[in-house]
Amino acid sequence: MRNSYIDLHCHPSLKPYGKSFKYKPQKQNPLNSGRKNSVWHYSPPNLLERQVNRLLTLTKFTQTDLTALSKADCNVVVISLYPFEKHFLKEKMLGFKFIPDVLVNLAAGISQKRIDNLRNHNSYFQDLKDEYNYYLQLYNMAQIIDGVTYTYRLVNSYTDIQNNINDSTSDRKIISLVNTIEGAHAFETGLEKDKDTAIEANVLNNINTIKNWNHKPLFVTLAHHFYNEICGHARSIGIGLIKKQQNRGLNSDITDLGYKVIDKLLDNSDNKRILIDVKHMSTASRKTYYHLLDTKYANENIPIIVSHGAVNGKRSIVEWNISDSKLSKEFNDTDINFYDSEILRIAKSTGIFGLQLDERRIGSKRAIRSSRIYWPNKKRRYKNKSELIWNQIQHIAEILDENGFFCWETVAIGSDFDGIVNPIKGLWTCENIATIKPYLVEKAQEYLNEHGENLKEQNQISAQEIIDRVLFINANEFLKRNF
Repeated sequence: MRNSYIDLHCHPSLKPYGKSFKYKPQKQNPLNSGRKNSVWHYSPPNLLERQVNRLLTLTKFTQTDLTALSKADCNVVVISLYPFEKHFLKEKMLGFKFIPDVLVNLAAGISQKRIDNLRNHNSYFQDLKDEYNYYLQLYNMAQIIDGVTYTYRLVNSYTDIQNNINDSTSDRKIISLVNTIEGAHAFETGLEKDKDTAIEANVLNNINTIKNWNHKPLFVTLAHHFYNEICGHARSIGIGLIKKQQNRGLNSDITDLGYKVIDKLLDNSDNKRILIDVKHMSTASRKTYYHLLDTKYANENIPIIVSHGAVNGKRSIVEWNISDSKLSKEFNDTDINFYDSEILRIAKSTGIFGLQLDERRIGSKRAIRSSRIYWPNKKRRYKNKSELIWNQIQHIAEILDENGFFCWETVAIGSDFDGIVNPIKGLWTCENIATIKPYLVEKAQEYLNEHGENLKEQNQISAQEIIDRVLFINANEFLKRNF
């Protein structure tokens, strides 16, 4: 099996699907990779785009288009379907409707026609189905890249992944796409910013529908940026002109409808359980969900998933202002990030924690400033940026080692590439994962040289294996257990 890396959370279709609204007929995924509405369209950042990102944090280029994934030698990718939330655009700003339009278009790299569609449509569930269909249009259709014939296939089990790997050859390769959904608003909730609109029967029926898709989602990220009538969300938007749109339901708990949604998703009738990703949930909602796992689902093996996250270095949701780590100043102290006690819960559940490769989440302002270089030096840049990632890996490992766990099996990569992210500078696209890998191995080796003897014997493994686990092995084992 090729083992470049597995991404637990990315959005290959967000930009090209958004651009497909510019063309007629809309929502089409052409095989011609020269078209910007093709999921194969390759658009890595040029010098100007990299400079714009450094200055304005805008990511207009593609990061996980299928061509880039092919060049990165990925054979398994966990894709996220995301019905773009209307409340990014709902209100005028400074009296002008075009201001939020411009902000979202710049941040997401979609198209004005897509924004017009977002303003006017009234069904997140239809939008979800349309994005799913966008992928199906090119299912198993050949694309030649650098002399190799590639196809992608949506898969419905780890057996499918294995079969695709076994069917691949040096000149004909298959990329397996594992389906997931970001935001339970996709089931038709949260359409209005100031009032509830969800109809319980419709919401639960929509969940039944996706459970019967040919490619059932592995997990659903329950919350997202705005209140969805299911659970509270954590603050995720810092742009002042949009930030207030998040205020309704911010930091609230799971609702009555939310309990029913959780039960429906976790119902394992006919082996059709859909797991829950706790990223974006408020701390109140996360506490309640963990309590459900401890009580109602205590006798079931339900792994806790953070598909794309980072640690905040604090002890727990309750002891949110106490830190036990010398690294705590390196982390972004926000409650959308995760507490030490949650890391222990994830490990106990044999869950998975995907590291989000977003500078807004992965490090404190101090750490990000320290990682900058002001004179072009590729080696120095990757050395500095690898430290942001390694700090996360080290912190999680030390928590788990102290509590008697095998400490290197919980962390994976959940980049959030092609979401609305500000990438770690130098890690512009999936192709740069291979570039930074040796620097991560170097960081791991430095740590083992200085502190390895303090780890429990089971955790004294090689630096190479530590990073192989983060980039590939841990995600692969998680999929093998749960998919």
